[in-house]
This record gives sequence, structure tokens and C-alpha cells, in this order.
Amino acid sequence: MYHNPVLLNECIKGLNIKPEGVYADVTFGGGGHSRAIMERLGTGHLYAFDQDEDAQANIINDERFTFIPQNFSYFKNFIQLYHNGKIDGVIADLGVSSHQFDTPEKGFSTRFEGRLDMRMSQQNPLDAATVVNTYDHAALTRVFSLYGEVQNAHLVASDIIMARDASPIETTTQLKEAVQGRLQRGHENKVLAQIFQALRIEVNHEMEALTSFLGQCADVLNPGGRLVILSYHSLEDRLVKNFTRTGNAEGIEEKDFFGNPLTPYIIINRKPIVPSEAEIAANSRARSAKLRIAERR
Repeated sequence: MYHNPVLLNECIKGLNIKPEGVYADVTFGGGGHSRAIMERLGTGHLYAFDQDEDAQANIINDERFTFIPQNFSYFKNFIQLYHNGKIDGVIADLGVSSHQFDTPEKGFSTRFEGRLDMRMSQQNPLDAATVVNTYDHAALTRVFSLYGEVQNAHLVASDIIMARDASPIETTTQLKEAVQGRLQRGHENKVLAQIFQALRIEVNHEMEALTSFLGQCADVLNPGGRLVILSYHSLEDRLVKNFTRTGNAEGIEEKDFFGNPLTPYIIINRKPIVPSEAEIAANSRARSAKLRIAERR
């Protein structure tokens, strides 16, 4: 299967779909969320975004569906281009799809031998091999510390530089060998996953794209429109939490003359919704998922 959608029922319920409404799925992937939305639409319309060329194989053949082959950081511009007016709901399932993890040549997974690529879109000029082989010690340390929360990130960076001085690091296996000495016994897979995650976020400018996207949503949503976001690590979740609570990336609450909060959203779920043990057992990717839902004032 291309991708098993996480918290599917909770996401669809959170969107509060109106049959005549207009919606956007900005992380189309295998189309799991999109198909569930389409089943509930009558005269409405769904706009789906995905920068991964592979996702186009899953396009839904329906006149109520429009596929936009772009990164969601350009969300507002493309909605304005394709749709005259605001929309009633947006869903984003962040992170990497099962298909991307399970395609060795994409280089996302620690499980497979593959080229150090990690690009969500092949149009992106930066790949993981370039990061690993050209970033200086300070830049590598920043990437691993900030995006992977890797302990002793500076030592991991040193090991990579020592290894690449002997020979370029071109594959996932070569990278794993380069950092082997830094993997804590019993936690090898976790540390490797953190290192790979950090590189992926850097390569795809994921935090910048997410910040840009979240900053545009309030302008695109109708009053009463829903914002439904699934995140998979603390950096993403913190950004989503800040934007839904305050309307900005920093989480700084602005107030009007009378001291009332100026947030553009009403929080639907104070605590993030997480998958059940049964769902995690059936789909390991769900393990770290957190769902936040907000409504446009």
C-alpha cells in the first residue's frame, strides 16, 4: 500500500466537512485523506498539493478534484490562482509517506542501502549527500542538534568530516558506518533515525515550508473553516501549537486595546489527539503522531 493514513477518522471528523464546501489536502501522497474527503463531498471541491512526482500516480479522476504539483509553502498563491474565494478546511499530514520510506533509492530509510538523496521533489538542487559532504563542522552540528535533537551532535559532525576526508559519503550505508561509533548501545536505531530525520528536514527546508504554510492558512480559510494538522516530531508540533494558539510562529499572544487575545483560531482540541494502541500496532508510523485541530474565527 502506498500509505496508510494515520488517525484517518479523527482527521475527517476534525475537518467538519460540508457537502458543498471547498477543501485542500496539502500533503496528497497516496491520496488516503483525499479519497475520504471526496466521499463526503457533494457539489464541493478538493484541491490537493504534493511536490513528489510519484504522488501523481494516485490522482483522483473526478471533476471535483484538482491536483496541484507544488510544495505547500506556496499554498495561498495557488488557491487564489485556482479558486475564487476562501475555503472551508485544510488538512496536512506532515513528514514522510510510507511509500517514500519504502523506496530505497530515495534514501529516507535507515533500513535500506540507497543513495543519500532524501529529496521530496527531484527539482530540489540540494540532496543529503551534498549536506553531508560539503557542510562545515558548525553547519552539520546545527543540523543534527536543531532538527534531530541528536546528543553530542558536534561529535557526530566530527566523525562525518573525518570519514568524508578519506572518501565521499554517497550512500546510506556509508553514512551509518561513519557515525557507528556514536550510536549508544541499545539505542542505535533511534540515534540513526534522528540523524536521518535531521538531514531530511534540512534538505527539504521542512521547517521553513511549514512556517510559511501555517502563516498563510488564516488568510485562506473562511470563518468556521477548519485547520487539521498531523505532526510527527516535537519541532513540527510546537510550530503547529504556536500558530493555532496565537497566529504566529513564536507563540506570542497579541491582544487588542481591551486585552482580548487576537488569535485567528478557536482551538478544537486543547490536547493533541494521539493514535490508539491498536492503530500503532497496525501501523508503526502512527507511533509519534499528534493531531491538532483549530477553527477560523
